[in-house]
Amino acid sequence: MSDTDTTTGTAEDAPRATENRSTTPRSDAFQQYISTGWAERATGIGGPREQAPFAAERRARLSAMYPGVRILLPAGDARQRSNDTDYPYRAHSAFAHLTGWGSDAVPGSVLVLEPHDGGHEAGLYFREAAGRDSDEFYANPAVGEFWTGPRPSVDDVATDLALTARPLGALDAVWDALDLDGPETLIVREAEPSLTDRLDAARLLHAGAEPGTAEVDTSRDDELARDLSELRLVKDSFELAEMRRAVDATRVGFDDIIADLPNIVAHPRGERLVEGTFNRRARADGNTVGYDTIAASGPHACILHWTRNDGPVVPGDLILIDAGVELDSYYTADITRTLPVSGEFTEVQRRVYEAVREAADAAFAIVRPGIRFKDVHAEAMRVIARVTAEWGLLPVSAEESLQPDAGYHRRYMVHGTSHHLGIDVHDCAQARRELYLEGVLEEGMVFTIEPGLYFQPDDQTVPAELRGIGVRIEDDVVVTTDGVESLSAGIPRTADEVEAWMREVATRA
Repeated sequence: MSDTDTTTGTAEDAPRATENRSTTPRSDAFQQYISTGWAERATGIGGPREQAPFAAERRARLSAMYPGVRILLPAGDARQRSNDTDYPYRAHSAFAHLTGWGSDAVPGSVLVLEPHDGGHEAGLYFREAAGRDSDEFYANPAVGEFWTGPRPSVDDVATDLALTARPLGALDAVWDALDLDGPETLIVREAEPSLTDRLDAARLLHAGAEPGTAEVDTSRDDELARDLSELRLVKDSFELAEMRRAVDATRVGFDDIIADLPNIVAHPRGERLVEGTFNRRARADGNTVGYDTIAASGPHACILHWTRNDGPVVPGDLILIDAGVELDSYYTADITRTLPVSGEFTEVQRRVYEAVREAADAAFAIVRPGIRFKDVHAEAMRVIARVTAEWGLLPVSAEESLQPDAGYHRRYMVHGTSHHLGIDVHDCAQARRELYLEGVLEEGMVFTIEPGLYFQPDDQTVPAELRGIGVRIEDDVVVTTDGVESLSAGIPRTADEVEAWMREVATRA
């Protein structure tokens, strides 16, 4: 990685740059030479991207919910990983949802919905391409195009996203004109802390309080965050198409893992190779992974969010792989398959696996518009309670365990069966309980169905033959007009199908 290096007047834009090791050329001759001799850049976008009209409709829905209110939706800046290096950039999900800008979003951008003629005028403020005659071009490692690549022009962004685009510097005029006696101003608080702090300071001053001497009332910002989450509960046709593409790419990623099993088994940290193999597919066919891949082999499968992925993958064990490809639009799949490393389940492994599949199938079978989201979990739990009781693992009957004041079967599955899925892997997370867990299913809702059974290696309530076995099966589904469709139906699920899948991929490899 090249040294970050800045000694010019743009250093304040890159606060983590280290001037004490700078070698950036500073002479007038160099600055004149580097600013000339460049070919004209190709400009112009053929037309709005496919997502643009969908994003406009989403903005219109939000506008109708907040008449006369100014709304600030930052994309957020890059986040520091260590010293002068950042995490890979990802714009805030609400910003991406309402602009259509995903993996190509410019860090630090802000969408402003300004009250106008009974609705809102949308303005996107972003750092446009700098001229080659500026020292930012070559001397600022945070934003300079020599360091981070070219940025689009204002006209290109306006055409691409089909909304008004303005240089980021013009956002100062919005702040300068901020009249808190006029329209109420709300912000997505978590998106960019520096802008949230700036608005909060203005609010306190307007209220006659000095910053630090009083608390800001954030309740209306919290309502905005809630409504932005709830806006995503029902997916539009563009979103559903993206979800299908993400699932398809994820299927290929699982194929890649199976094909690479000989190398994975041979490596002392084979779980890392599982992670790397899938991530390679995610970067090739999408933007990245939608979340940290879980590659949990053997007893690690009993650790629900095992992402350290530093263990061996041993023949005879099961490996639980929970992974999803995130597309450039940020829509992600979320699939779990539990595979027998040797290619065939043992009798005990198969018994646990098929019990989990039975729970998943039972939950899937009841999904349709009009039922409550929590009913999906309850249906899966009926199966989990029954099988654990039949195996003699519970101190009471299945019926008794299912009572609200009992729940003994939950020892072996402490997580929920489903969560909404979309532009976030745990989508719509700030929605109200009455619209999420207690909510009524509607056509276009996308969520997971993912029951499991996890028998910890030191759990003395289960027979020794079960200890260290963890199984989860997770599919992505969409509610249809009169039922449900599994988006991941093409990824083998039954024990027999999984064994045949592994044989078929191994033969191809």
